[in-house]
Amino acid sequence: MAKKMKKTLIMLLLILSVSAYSQTVYHNTNNVSIYSFLDEMANLRLIELNSAVKPYSRMFIAQKLAGLDTLRSQLNTRQQKDLDFFLKDFNKELKPDKNFNKRFDIFYYKDSLFTFSGNLTLGTEFFANKNGNALYWWNGGEVYAYVGKHLGVYASLRDQHDRDYLVTPDYLTQRFGTRPKGGGDFEEMRGGITLSWNWGTIGLIKDHNAWGNNYNGANIQSGRTPSFAKITLNLKPVRWFEFNYFHGWLVSEVVDSSRSYFVTSSSGTSYREVYHPKYMAANMFTFTPVRNLNISVGNSIIYTDIGVQAAYLIPVFFYKAVDHTINAYTDNMNSQMYLDISSRNIKNLHLYGTMYVDEVNIENIFNSDNQSNFFSWKLGGRLSDYPLSNISFTAEYTRTNPLTFRHYVPTITYESSKYNLGNYLTDNAQEIYLDLQYKPIRGLVIDLSWIYALKGPDYTELGGTRNGLPFIETVEWKNNTIAFKARYEIINDGYLYVGFEHSNISGDTVYIEKYTHPMWHGKNNSMEVGINFGF
Repeated sequence: MAKKMKKTLIMLLLILSVSAYSQTVYHNTNNVSIYSFLDEMANLRLIELNSAVKPYSRMFIAQKLAGLDTLRSQLNTRQQKDLDFFLKDFNKELKPDKNFNKRFDIFYYKDSLFTFSGNLTLGTEFFANKNGNALYWWNGGEVYAYVGKHLGVYASLRDQHDRDYLVTPDYLTQRFGTRPKGGGDFEEMRGGITLSWNWGTIGLIKDHNAWGNNYNGANIQSGRTPSFAKITLNLKPVRWFEFNYFHGWLVSEVVDSSRSYFVTSSSGTSYREVYHPKYMAANMFTFTPVRNLNISVGNSIIYTDIGVQAAYLIPVFFYKAVDHTINAYTDNMNSQMYLDISSRNIKNLHLYGTMYVDEVNIENIFNSDNQSNFFSWKLGGRLSDYPLSNISFTAEYTRTNPLTFRHYVPTITYESSKYNLGNYLTDNAQEIYLDLQYKPIRGLVIDLSWIYALKGPDYTELGGTRNGLPFIETVEWKNNTIAFKARYEIINDGYLYVGFEHSNISGDTVYIEKYTHPMWHGKNNSMEVGINFGF
């Protein structure tokens, strides 16, 4: 008993000492190894985790690792080595100097006032099957800094080269979206500046958002759209409550002809197009009535035409009600609601469910003959380290009703840069996802997965009524894929990965061409290899 009390006291002292430094720099969700490790530790109930809202900050991750370091005896050999590996990176937040077993950095500096870290990023992926091959590569750099105890700054530039256009807004893929102007090149700038205190953070950032528990694509906000700028607020004043909010400047890509104009110069005359402005406000209230049970509710609105509206800068509002006042007697804006429940109350088991509500017709909510309610929902679970250590099994089902995520006004669609903000399959679709994952040694992940996804007609193209539309009346696109992948993190942020998949993507020719890159049409056995340092 005395030994347990001593460990608990040490853990509390460590967390309190870290909390005195409240800088916030958000950690890229592409770094799947640390996110997966924290998820595994939460499933073992060694840490508490609100996994409905990502990305996490580096300081948040460091605090969780510090707590786990005091519980080392409860980890198996592989988990202990994983912990030591991650502390080589995140001890930069925990230690007062550089006197520890630190990861490789291109440049790192730390004193009592200022911390600075800088690294290059470089990576490539190669795909091949009977239909051809494709190459994707990127280069760039990333830096972050802390000033004093409360200020955080970070920036990441990624110059991407996608010669084969593996991603477009229409392709149904989990890959991150790009908007190349020509030759497949696209630059992605992420980063921001934050001001933090012990129980909250406010920031001006440009980054990806992933809202909603999942292991194969979030329903609320997928995080795969090109990043957009936003004002953010995170508050956690007590153990049982957390609040997240942002107001974002989306990219409409809808030309405003009234503000577009001709430009004449020595090079000739050209037409300069100007986009309509597009904004989004969203919040998420997370309640933890008992440990390891998180219930999150929130809402959002996408609006245009009225400039930045002060009412949508108030974080705690129900925005649909505000919209009914601001736009009374006119066509309203596009509002959404959502619910996410995550339970890790049974050790080793994570159960979760997400409901995204695009539109509710109360009069017809129980009328199955009049489908006027546009929902997307997900149910799933992951069993970690039971009955065998280092093995996890995941099962997940997703269903999205017709016209969910859709809107008939192009300036207020649930999109940015033409990419759907919600589930990657968009509307009128369902998916079964099964995954078996094995982590035999530190840094090595072997993964066997199966995806069975169906998609029905695109009613936005067909036109007609919005009510009473049948769910997947006919299967227009089907993806049946078994994939085997392995990745090894050689050094911190440095990965080598290989993969093989057998896929059969079938359906109507028009929809296959719209939703799938030509390399993966029909039956294919495909190979993937890649290497990267940084993201």
